[in-house]
Amino acid sequence: MRCTVVVITRDRRQSLLASLARTRKIAERPPVIVVDNASRDGAPDAVAAQFPEVELIRSSRNLGAVARNLAVDHVRTPYVAFWDDDTWWEPDAPSRAADLLDAHPRLAVVTGRILVEPGGREDPIVPELRHSPVPGPPWLPGPALGSFLAGASMVRAEAFRAAGGFSARLWLGGEEELLSADLMALGWQLCFAEDVVVHHEPSPLREPHLRRRHGIRNTLWFTWLRRPLPAAARRTAGLLRTLPRDRVTAAALAEAAAGLAWVARERRTLPPDVEDRLRRLEESQRESKARRYVS
Repeated sequence: MRCTVVVITRDRRQSLLASLARTRKIAERPPVIVVDNASRDGAPDAVAAQFPEVELIRSSRNLGAVARNLAVDHVRTPYVAFWDDDTWWEPDAPSRAADLLDAHPRLAVVTGRILVEPGGREDPIVPELRHSPVPGPPWLPGPALGSFLAGASMVRAEAFRAAGGFSARLWLGGEEELLSADLMALGWQLCFAEDVVVHHEPSPLREPHLRRRHGIRNTLWFTWLRRPLPAAARRTAGLLRTLPRDRVTAAALAEAAAGLAWVARERRTLPPDVEDRLRRLEESQRESKARRYVS
């Protein structure tokens, strides 16, 4: 067995059960691990009753993205397919992603093409992935990326562990950016794969203001944790010019400021080649239709 499917969830019982039903259609029938982030809607009991083959980890508190770290501690396969509780992969997509990781030992992450349901239209982020300006080595089997989307990516477990997984401090909301940079700093590559197809049917059970607040905060924290000072100042200024002037933004900026001492202690600038990749992404990030801080 080459990969394990990992799903983290909180209070999305119906969409979670629908997603898990689709894991049974995967060609290689991989093991599945679900980490429940202290759901209050009966989701873990429903999983235990309807999917006895699934390894269920019940967290007593909401761990956010760090729940994926907990799951990876239980993974015994070389690769991990991260699903969200409102996403699912085409039956052959995990095998296609695993084939790429098998063939390219320095490839750490494969991100698939995301179709939004109902309707199957491409997610607005897909053209940005397909036409990524990030340079990569000639052996890379798809466009090089500077970050990834956890719910639509397969990750090499060895690389994930070496980079320390997702940051507990960032919790949830743009948490992939820091991990991606640390993977690249260790010499790993990330790429987009056109034929690895992932479906996303956004759950109506969302906390958009909380997610936006954390997304702004985490973008600022990542920028000052890893970018050189001129680049950090440039990206911060650009972000501040585009943010809505409302209470959510004010709360995000306050949280970011409250973490400055931690940022100063943990700051570690990236190698020049990795910084060059991130610098090349700045224009597409500014013009992105998918990376908008609205809620």
